Amino acid sequence: MTSSKTILITGCSTGIGYCTAHALKKRGHHVIATARNSTDVERLTQEGFTAISLDLADSASIQQAVKQMLEITGGKIDALFNNAAFGQPGAVEDLSREVLRFQFETNLFGTHELTNLLIPIMRKQGHGRIIYNSSILGLVAMTYRGAYNASKFALEGLADTLRLELHGSNIYISLIEPGPILSDFRKNSLILYKQNIDSTSSFHREAYNAIVTRLEKEGSAAPFTLPAQAVAEKVIHALEARRPKIRYYVTFPTYLFAFFKRILPTTWLDSLLRKF
Repeated sequence: MTSSKTILITGCSTGIGYCTAHALKKRGHHVIATARNSTDVERLTQEGFTAISLDLADSASIQQAVKQMLEITGGKIDALFNNAAFGQPGAVEDLSREVLRFQFETNLFGTHELTNLLIPIMRKQGHGRIIYNSSILGLVAMTYRGAYNASKFALEGLADTLRLELHGSNIYISLIEPGPILSDFRKNSLILYKQNIDSTSSFHREAYNAIVTRLEKEGSAAPFTLPAQAVAEKVIHALEARRPKIRYYVTFPTYLFAFFKRILPTTWLDSLLRKF
């Protein structure tokens, strides 16, 4: 059993963040679980977590959460799991500037701000782990997911650059590439679709009917879907291993498409990706 570490996790209300928080807590780590809504923070507190409020779309919330965390930990933090994210569905031509900006506020800008606030602390103490929950859609792009694709491609670029810049600091960067995982992700995406996409006047209105059907489906909507515990196991390795991996593929589709991207001509890969 590894020594106990203090780790801050974003997006712990449900899904991957919630499962990972429980898995790490069970292994003796001090988990600081964050969520946007006060009711979720209260629930997490009742479940035995050190829970604080954090909304990645709000800079003031990020700064307050870091201040609160440092008061709790005495100014130290061993690891950060950047998990919180959401997916805005819609064809690229149907995404307004405001909708695209909102997607990036949480998935990229807020994550970036939080990470940058913690790096000086890790540098000062001489160690740290920064783990990003990316996506298969940070490796390949799929149709009607342009906002989410773009945010995850950007996240991968920042993480890869940060890894180069932190070389020799004893701060390790890891990217988790999940693929299809059972969570509330599709349910939340459906809400955003209804809020932000005008399908009636869109060229893609027929395709949107199939998208809504997929988003409304209960349980698994894709082959090889795994439970959130599969991601938690990768996070455990990234946190505890002496030399964590740079990338952790989780599901079979992630391994498959990463392989295809390396070996297939782009036009062949495009033909395959258009089917999903």
